[in-house]
Amino acid sequence: MWESLARVWRVKDVRNGLLFVLAMMVVFRIAANIPLPGIDIGALQRFIDANNVLGLLNLFSGGTIRNFSIVALGVAPYITASIIFQLLGMMVPRIEEIQKDGEQGQKRINRWTRWLTVPLAIIQSFSLLQLMQSSQVPILTRTDAFHILTIVLTVTAGTMFLVWMGELITEKKVGNGTSLLIAAGIMADLPSQVSQALTTFDGSQYFTLALYAAVAVVTIAGVIFVSEGQRNIPVQYARQVRGLGGASTSTMLPLRINMVGVIPIIFAISLLVFPTMIAQFVAQARTAWLANAANWVMLTLQNQWVYGIAYFVLVVLFTYFYTEIVFHPDRVAENLQKQGGFIPGIRPGKPTSEYLWAVVRRITLAGALFLGAIAVLPIVAQGITGTQALALGGTSLLIVVSVIIESMKQIESQLTMRAYETY
Repeated sequence: MWESLARVWRVKDVRNGLLFVLAMMVVFRIAANIPLPGIDIGALQRFIDANNVLGLLNLFSGGTIRNFSIVALGVAPYITASIIFQLLGMMVPRIEEIQKDGEQGQKRINRWTRWLTVPLAIIQSFSLLQLMQSSQVPILTRTDAFHILTIVLTVTAGTMFLVWMGELITEKKVGNGTSLLIAAGIMADLPSQVSQALTTFDGSQYFTLALYAAVAVVTIAGVIFVSEGQRNIPVQYARQVRGLGGASTSTMLPLRINMVGVIPIIFAISLLVFPTMIAQFVAQARTAWLANAANWVMLTLQNQWVYGIAYFVLVVLFTYFYTEIVFHPDRVAENLQKQGGFIPGIRPGKPTSEYLWAVVRRITLAGALFLGAIAVLPIVAQGITGTQALALGGTSLLIVVSVIIESMKQIESQLTMRAYETY
């Protein structure tokens, strides 16, 4: 481990990238601890502890809702906007063409995603304030229109600030900026959660504590297993050796079981939280059928069975969906053909592309099912013990471990690339 750290420190670009990320994390945590006026923080924290949806939203925002800071929503609206555009890419041919248009197309999609983030942040912040006003314990000490407008605009600006910061972090190629911000908020909130759990612990909760430890171990082991698992495809390269005629060399093309890291987990949580937030806002509507529909949505998602099944299905679907976005078998087959490489028994070109895609679909199914099982494991444990902290803590652990593994892979690839450049 120490040797790896020394290698990271010796490579200037990687070292500067890590120092930049650490500096951004410090700025993020400072912003996360600047509370907005007119909020009873104690009442808000008790309300979050009693509300499963708000607990998930607080987790998803990186723990910034608990003290309702200027970045209270975190990057949740941006992730919701990303999901909307990726779903539109499956339904609207024009957007699908733009997504496939290389770097220029991706820049256009990113720009549209940032534009959509603004109205989503306004809607989510206003819905959150309405939810606070509907609580039995008064959370907002000021409810005049100017104060509400100021909070909405401030929180929206804070979200866009974090989006900009996340993009800067991603450019350093030491991890996904959005995922790192969420993980940083979770890890920063971890000491207070542990302290609170120990304060309420008594001698009759040894089973719960042991179950929590078992869930943590299984979650960490499962995430590492899925992230590191891969299928090696043999590839041969034909080459000409002067005086000896033809010769060939062989290598392996690694295909990972999980190519998309923590993104399916984050997308699944976002898609589960957002409808509930909108439903809680619409529940106060004067139209009877609209209010009834909103209440039905809230009651349905509060059912642990429904929530667990939906969470599992969404993780599996998003794993497949995002794999199709990041893996391009046509490009891999084309590059192999250009370099004189081929898979034994498979013809170059389209047959190679079809073979690679068939393999990826099979291994992704195993990875997606396993990742979905790991994701709902804390919810199963919560059903056994009745402790909400197990579900939230397990999801936090899942996100943090996945983000750390993803960042380590990117750093390792940077070190490998620099090592090749020295030869």
